[in-house]
Amino acid sequence: MDPNPNLPHGHDPIALITGTSSGFGLLTALTLARKGYKVIATMRDLRSKDELIQQAEHAGVLERIHLLSLDVTVESSIASAVSKIIELFGRVDVLVNNAGFAVGGFVEEVSMEEWRRQMETNLFGLIAVTKAVLPVMRKQREGLIINVSSVSGLTGFPGYAPYAASKFAVEGFSESLRHEMLSFGIRVVLVEPGSFRTPIWGKGIAGIHSSEGSPYQAELEAVLRYSRRTAETAPDPQEVADLIGRITEKRKPKLRYPVGKGSFLLILGKTLLPWKMLEGIIARSLRAMK
Repeated sequence: MDPNPNLPHGHDPIALITGTSSGFGLLTALTLARKGYKVIATMRDLRSKDELIQQAEHAGVLERIHLLSLDVTVESSIASAVSKIIELFGRVDVLVNNAGFAVGGFVEEVSMEEWRRQMETNLFGLIAVTKAVLPVMRKQREGLIINVSSVSGLTGFPGYAPYAASKFAVEGFSESLRHEMLSFGIRVVLVEPGSFRTPIWGKGIAGIHSSEGSPYQAELEAVLRYSRRTAETAPDPQEVADLIGRITEKRKPKLRYPVGKGSFLLILGKTLLPWKMLEGIIARSLRAMK
């Protein structure tokens, strides 16, 4: 099957992916390369490229991977990368906004510096990359933008307010952008993973913010135990990369694609259950961890 049915026959579609040094980004780069895309795999620091190169070689798609440095929090880095892509390839057919990280901690104990750092990458970085690519896609009169959100963008959890806030913002941004781009043939999609075995949660748990003698200590420890248990039983992140691959084949993709263990149930629960009941379920789950 032609990986993008809207493109002229024989054209190698171009996919730009942010945050490809690990996790969803790395696996999505390999998946789209196998589907015939020329993948512009970007990361903040190209010294982190070894895992991607190794796996691309093993998969036999290394010649389809073009590595490029891109820091989503630096506008000059974004402008330079997009300019280079247009110079080399002339177009961008798919943008996967994947770069992100998780800040953990109870609201009172997370510094404003960390709140801003969370938003700079997960929200403002995503917006900046999107804005740089929009003129290209608009001139093409076609394109697909996939924003990797999270189930945390649909419902907030204790201990991860900065991350949830950033992903809730991505959800609202994507809804507005989808409306704005429809008449230009540009499709905007949200992929909303639940918990998967990726480095983001290990890093988020390791860097969780707390102070000595914290009034939140017992609750925070329960959140950490719950997070670790969830991470241990989380499914293979290849599921998310495969979903992104399938979305690129659709002429008229939906706005939202929840994926992963418990994500559908959580979305259904938030839609159908009174907030008080949902709140009670989460509270009981955490009490069981104390």
